Amino acid sequence: MIEVSQTPPLNTVQDLGRFGYRRYGIGSAGAMDRLALAVGNCALGNASGAAGIEFQLFPVMLKFRVDTAIAITGADCAATLDSLPVPPFWVTPVAAGQTLRLEAPKTGARTYLCIAGGIDVPEILGSRSTQMRDGFGGLSGRQLQPGDILPTGSRPALRFRDSFGFGIEPPDSALPPNAHDWATDSDIVLRVIAAAEHDQFDSASIKAFRTTAWTITPQSNRMGYRLAGTSLKRSDPTEMRSQAIVQGVVQVPPSGQPIVQLADGNSAGGYPKLAYVIQADLWRLAQASPGRTLRFALVSLDDARRARAEQAAYLKDVSRMSGYCRSQVQA
Repeated sequence: MIEVSQTPPLNTVQDLGRFGYRRYGIGSAGAMDRLALAVGNCALGNASGAAGIEFQLFPVMLKFRVDTAIAITGADCAATLDSLPVPPFWVTPVAAGQTLRLEAPKTGARTYLCIAGGIDVPEILGSRSTQMRDGFGGLSGRQLQPGDILPTGSRPALRFRDSFGFGIEPPDSALPPNAHDWATDSDIVLRVIAAAEHDQFDSASIKAFRTTAWTITPQSNRMGYRLAGTSLKRSDPTEMRSQAIVQGVVQVPPSGQPIVQLADGNSAGGYPKLAYVIQADLWRLAQASPGRTLRFALVSLDDARRARAEQAAYLKDVSRMSGYCRSQVQA
């Protein structure tokens, strides 16, 4: 079990998400950076959909009540275990009574804690993810608070080849960077495919979307990221009926400033859809903070499939290499 000693708001239990219920108006929720959560679970030998903790605000302090093992992935939050530093993307054994402290990230936006066996909160509609807007899932449908006790799933104890644990190659090192002709070193490049209303935008708007930089505004959260840049316009501004939408869709409201729907986004909306950020790149957006600049690169469906295959191969390598560094303790 894990005791939450200190936490700001908005930190929650999440897994990979809740799917198959958007037709009923229920969003997917789940980790914003699904890849970081999946990496941690692979490294520990957990089920791929095991629940962990998503940290968005800091500082955080947790106390472990049992001997176990953890993986810390996502943003580099200067983690310490009983005052000893724990590098990002690291797997380590922990003993009952030890305290983990996480500080504000040096880079990135969200940190994930995976634990051997996963966080064992009730599964609702096929997921343990917290859906705060509707008040269910996770720990009683709410954000974590000081004094909370999080149960963990049972699984055999792990033995590590090295007592201090082992590292995992981060995705931004293992996966090739995205290309964009006008991107600077500080820009985050996201690959997109054209959406249903793409061709309804005038040529100047389509060019601006693909070539200019977009800034993530402070009016951004798990529901969606609002972007600031060139105002985009449709050739025919006729109002649309609401339609089903999914995570990653880039919508353009009357202001002309795009919104990217994310993990807690709506299940339907009436704004025109310009593009979709491919699933394989959503982790890059999840680790971007307000003020960062984005660039969009239009790709094909085949490109999106290849990106998904690259990500799957990376997770397979993490699982394989981690298996060499740990083993189950035989009873």
